[in-house]
Amino acid sequence: MSDQPALPELIRSERLRLVLLTPSDAADMRAGRHQDRWHPDYPRTDDVDAAGMLREGDTWGPRHVVLGVQAVGSIGCYGPPVDGETEVGYGLVEAARGAGVATEALRALTAEADRLGVRLRASVEPHNRASLRVLAKCGFTQLRGSDEDGNLVMARPLP
Repeated sequence: MSDQPALPELIRSERLRLVLLTPSDAADMRAGRHQDRWHPDYPRTDDVDAAGMLREGDTWGPRHVVLGVQAVGSIGCYGPPVDGETEVGYGLVEAARGAGVATEALRALTAEADRLGVRLRASVEPHNRASLRVLAKCGFTQLRGSDEDGNLVMARPLP
């Protein structure tokens, strides 16, 4: 991983902190143990799945989306960049949706990926209008067709 460009340990935006999951966080998530700094509905099933992708020393992996003092979702890439590109995924608890949190988190992550010259792509269910809007607001304009699950594959060109 040392030959890969690294994201900052902590990514900040106006309202959010994107904090790397620790091995202890991932273990708690997988075991169903709740931490006080997590929203009561966090982690969701997708967040637990993301925790399974944690690799020590990989700054591209899963992060908590922290609004105020509570983790309300997760964001991260499915691995370090390969050939200058990697896939991003994100999700929020119901209570945090509709307030621009996903857009703000994705913009913060894309700004750091852009700085490193890494292109991001995302797979989204064609009927997930909210996520399609988030991707559009964050500059994901290139439709690359669909994956084996029927999800649309969108990419964000580098600036």
